[in-house]
Amino acid sequence: MKWSQTLIPTMKEIPNGAEIPSHIFMLRAGMISQVMAGAYAYLPLGWRCLHKATKIVRDEMDKAGGVELFMTALCPQSLYEQTNRVEAFGNVLIKTVLNRGGTKTPVVFCPTHEEEITSLVSQYVSSYRQLPLLLYQIQTKFRNEERPKFGVLRTSEFLMKDAYSFHTDLETLDATYKKMYDAYCKIFTRCGVPFLPVEAESGPIGGDGSHEFMIPSENGEDDVVYCPKCKYAANVEKAEIGETEHVRPADVALKDLTALDTPGAHTIEQVCAFLKAKPRKVVKTLIYMVDGAPVAVLVRGDCDVNENKLRRLLKAEKVELADEATIERVTGAPVGFAGPVGLKEKIKIVADPTVKELVNVVVGANQAEKHYVNANLDRDFTVDLFGDVRNAVVGDACPRCGEPLTMQNAIEVGHVFKLGTKYTEALNGKYLDESGALQTIIMGCYGIGVSRIVAGLAETSHDEHGIIWPVALAPYEVCVCPVKASDPAAMEAAEKIAAGLEAAGVDVILDDRDERPGVKFKDADLIGFPVRVTIGKGLANGEVEVKWRWDADSTLVKVDGVVETLAAQLKEERETAARFYAAKKN
Repeated sequence: MKWSQTLIPTMKEIPNGAEIPSHIFMLRAGMISQVMAGAYAYLPLGWRCLHKATKIVRDEMDKAGGVELFMTALCPQSLYEQTNRVEAFGNVLIKTVLNRGGTKTPVVFCPTHEEEITSLVSQYVSSYRQLPLLLYQIQTKFRNEERPKFGVLRTSEFLMKDAYSFHTDLETLDATYKKMYDAYCKIFTRCGVPFLPVEAESGPIGGDGSHEFMIPSENGEDDVVYCPKCKYAANVEKAEIGETEHVRPADVALKDLTALDTPGAHTIEQVCAFLKAKPRKVVKTLIYMVDGAPVAVLVRGDCDVNENKLRRLLKAEKVELADEATIERVTGAPVGFAGPVGLKEKIKIVADPTVKELVNVVVGANQAEKHYVNANLDRDFTVDLFGDVRNAVVGDACPRCGEPLTMQNAIEVGHVFKLGTKYTEALNGKYLDESGALQTIIMGCYGIGVSRIVAGLAETSHDEHGIIWPVALAPYEVCVCPVKASDPAAMEAAEKIAAGLEAAGVDVILDDRDERPGVKFKDADLIGFPVRVTIGKGLANGEVEVKWRWDADSTLVKVDGVVETLAAQLKEERETAARFYAAKKN
């Protein structure tokens, strides 16, 4: 391919609204173009990267036994109504109505395809002999993101690989889950993405049933809890907290409980500012509805309640924050002033173990615009049940080895999940077992954000000059760059090298622009081609300059041997990415 024959609109300046490296460099390199908020067109270079990521995903899915199909982007809204996900998705679900021959049909732009795939399988699978089954697709998804940002990392329209497995028992589900986990590790390794598998919130089957694949990045929107010693890692929603003894200090005097006016102080931040208290000296009380009954949950002021942990601790089906009317009935005060001292109704009080060690704390007074100071456990209030009901924070004990946990930001790029029977129950996914009895199919779900692979790589692999692509994802593997396009001898050599590399199976772009060498070199580095072959003064001696994007120096190679040399090196690099990974370590 000649540069002059394709579309590569590179930019010198940082585009307006671009904040993070991947967004900045992908726009400047002419890989993507914003169409509207949350929607981007992939220009030729970006599409080539996305196509290569797709090819790797498809290759590993096929090797793992996946069978590819292609579902619709539009789906009847009625399917989502059967699974109660119209309300659950809320505004994220993009809905419209098709008017055809006087008939109006509500449809949705699929944000994911559990409903459609389950409906299909329920039509065509009827016997245990047809199971297990692993189906996947690579399809565009649509979600009305409230705050689309960061380029193609968070958009309303994106490319996703979603796979679904169907089983008669947990044993085959576990086996497929392991295959998908291993396949994901191979996919991200081949793509050059620095990934971290983390434990995530489990599905209805429970147990070790969910893992997210994260790209560690300071611009990631997910929080990952990580132990540097034993490598335990989990999403903050799932992270366990190691056991620690929490005991109230014996040498601290208990002060008198006192009610203070705190007008306008509804939040922890407002209360702390008003009373000049630290969040660690405040116990916040939240009223939850747990399977229909109100429960008070106490956590330290600098911590957040983890509803999934609360649900598991209380062995509940449904946990949600109580509405304002319930809070006022139970506490006698409006939202923002709940506390464990003097609740109007006798309800269960659950607390995180850290509450045991706190002395003379601030709590809501269950009166409008009032808080208590110097509240103490046992003297002023009691707790019915202690348990881990909060999100982990930096410094908590690792649940595996006891060492202090750290926290890092990350980008979610994949998720493997044991779904159980949620969708097959709702959509009549049944089969006849060996005895002829009707049973419900068990499901697994496995997703990869293909477009996030590309953006995540750009976010984590760049320098001040531009993106640094591994060979596996690079839009072109080699950029052949004659210093002077007006020099017939240089152009002849460049075209011969480009043709030879193409014949050897190498992706090549020939920069035939009549531009200054500096412009060409800067564009090549900005886009991030793994190899640049420069035809300049050395041609008089029968040599060309070869430079790998991540190396500081270039080498001189004989013109007659450059094609054979690079073809062999690139073949090995495609398979191992050894040069790329070695450069990342240095």
